Amino acid sequence: MVIIYDALDSILEFMELGGGVLWWIMLVLFMMWSFIIERYWYFQVLHPRRMRSVVAAWDARADTTSWYAKRIRDAMISEVAESLNRGLPVIKTLVAICPLLGLLGTVTGMIQVFDVMGLTGTGNARAMAGGVSKATVPTMAGMVAALSGVYFASRLEQTSRVETEKLEDLLQHH
Repeated sequence: MVIIYDALDSILEFMELGGGVLWWIMLVLFMMWSFIIERYWYFQVLHPRRMRSVVAAWDARADTTSWYAKRIRDAMISEVAESLNRGLPVIKTLVAICPLLGLLGTVTGMIQVFDVMGLTGTGNARAMAGGVSKATVPTMAGMVAALSGVYFASRLEQTSRVETEKLEDLLQHH
């Protein structure tokens, strides 16, 4: 229990060090990872079932060579591709928002530094330190949050493309 309390205390100190923008970065990061985990769950659990049902429906068709059958095949592939890509634009948007929130933290921290400079003059470095930390910590946190999502977003996109191509290969004429 003491370890959990110490960890929570450290997180709260870090959040205070970076200012209020860090709470927004944490919210965006939580949302981004929720979407990423949901997509991986979909690819691992639901998508294989959907692939089997689509392939079974295609194989049950007597006609797979007519123009009408080709349009049905295209519609099946399109529906599966759409379900594979669902949520990817949101993930990419959240990845892009993270550094922008870090930049917002930089701006608000620098405003605090300039306020201190205006009140006390330029010689009081100790008074400016709080604003400097509120300017640098959100920038770092925003970049780390974005980098954590960039890899997984591109990986999910690649997996979606590969799975769509697999389905195209499985739905052949017979």
